[in-house]
Amino acid sequence: MSRAASLAAATPASRDRYVDFLRAFSIAVVVLGHWLMASVTFDASGFHAGNALASMPWLQRATWVLQVMPVFFFVGGFAHLVTYDSVRGRGGRYVHFVHGRLARLLRPVSVLLAVWVPLTLLLSPSARVTKLVVQLLWFLGVYVLMVALAPVTIRAHRRWGWRVPLAFGLAAVAIDVAAFRFGASGLRWVNVVPVWLLAHQLGYFYGSLTRRHGLALAGSGLAALVGLTAWGPYPTSMVGMPGEKVSNMAPPTVCIVALTLWLVGLVVLARPVVTRWLARPRVWTAVVALNGVIMTVFLWHLTALLLAVFVLLPRGWFPQPAVGSGLWWATRPLWFAILVLVLGGLVAIFGRLERPAPVAYAPSPSRTPVALQASAVAGVALVAVGVLGLAMVGLSDMVDRSASLVVVTVTPLGSLLNVAAGAYLLRRPVRTP
Repeated sequence: MSRAASLAAATPASRDRYVDFLRAFSIAVVVLGHWLMASVTFDASGFHAGNALASMPWLQRATWVLQVMPVFFFVGGFAHLVTYDSVRGRGGRYVHFVHGRLARLLRPVSVLLAVWVPLTLLLSPSARVTKLVVQLLWFLGVYVLMVALAPVTIRAHRRWGWRVPLAFGLAAVAIDVAAFRFGASGLRWVNVVPVWLLAHQLGYFYGSLTRRHGLALAGSGLAALVGLTAWGPYPTSMVGMPGEKVSNMAPPTVCIVALTLWLVGLVVLARPVVTRWLARPRVWTAVVALNGVIMTVFLWHLTALLLAVFVLLPRGWFPQPAVGSGLWWATRPLWFAILVLVLGGLVAIFGRLERPAPVAYAPSPSRTPVALQASAVAGVALVAVGVLGLAMVGLSDMVDRSASLVVVTVTPLGSLLNVAAGAYLLRRPVRTP
């Protein structure tokens, strides 16, 4: 019996399988969405990349269901609440919670960088290629911040309940009003915090959300999306589009708040039906298997795309019809099948390295030493700055290439050092007797 089948068979009856499904489903949708949007062609002058949604504007509204990052943050909120209570119940403290949540993220990131950094140095891939490979790390950088703030937001949830996500939503609205109405465009990046915290905070309510809540969330979110994109300064697409003055994702706008309400509402409404479906052994085994390598799938799916493009297109082994044409759509299933095979090979190689070995720790004293707390906080900050920096600048031109991350100047080399130092600081407190 495979490991996934064994784990699936041993699943306790008390486990909420729907949460695991949502985690796997959201990443799978992101992967397929990226593969669909990526429009790459090859001719005598080289490779040319574009966005298929730009050629098919009518399809941009599909991002209202395909841009599922809010669902991942929503599920993350629930997972962090459960894990935090478990860690506290076993005598652990903040340092143990942070290490436990981030170890699963940092291990596959380290594997990706261990492959791509030497590859970049040896083969000198273009800056555009290396940035494409690591641009996915923006999501992990924000997620690290959600983990770091989880103990605070959990306490806020238990004290103020619905008033917390409401405050985050109002903050996002206020920032957008200041940016678009009063010209304070520099404030827009501040919305990274309240917008994604709102999605994460809603996850704390997962167990108490009913069908009535689902209808209210989905209805209000959809109505807001329609109104904001029809009469506001916001584009229809919930992903960035080439040439557009405003992106709803980078930085996030209040449209992502509306999208979060809409998608969380749909998630709540679909829960009874999908939960019954997950009772089937084969279905549940597939979910368990995907969750076991979920970060590997996410981090390597664009590498799989690049490998397929660089091998197949220059040799004429795959047709290059006009984007949106009948032949283009007809060849998408075959294209996806090829990408799945390539990604499957990468997962077979690197997926086994994803799950870290469990770290046992003795119960901490009633007050965690200040030095250990400071080490954990510094580690989280360094990892967040490091992965966000890599997402901005890529891996080429290690020292000379730079960008501004809020008030910090980041380079590829500096970002790599920040990730390494942060990972060390996060692991050190757990190993300290």
